[in-house]
Amino acid sequence: MSQVRSARGTAARLSGRRGEALAAAWLMLKGYRILGFRLATPMAEVDLLAVRGAVLAVIEVKQRRTLDEALEAVTLDQRERLRRAGAHIAALRPALRNAAVRLDLIALAPGRAPRHIPDAWAGA
Repeated sequence: MSQVRSARGTAARLSGRRGEALAAAWLMLKGYRILGFRLATPMAEVDLLAVRGAVLAVIEVKQRRTLDEALEAVTLDQRERLRRAGAHIAALRPALRNAAVRLDLIALAPGRAPRHIPDAWAGA
């Protein structure tokens, strides 16, 4: 692997982690309790897992130029894997067994406040 490609990958990972930390802070300001970052499950990796009330939010964090680009960046297959991952996590944790699992998006764009879209793909 070239040094340029390696440096680009490292920069992307750091940017992703900063984005996830910003998203987590944004959610906490909205009353969510963060349960985990980058949770690996057999189905998918969950960027953020948070709970508020009776809702378990599986949150995908995307950094793109626009909200539409962020929404389109998550494929139907990825959304289904994330939904299954959320259900799997809820089933393993007694306190979450009765929670409604929801797939949210936090869209990050340069120079803009984070945009939280609860149940981002409800109609899709």
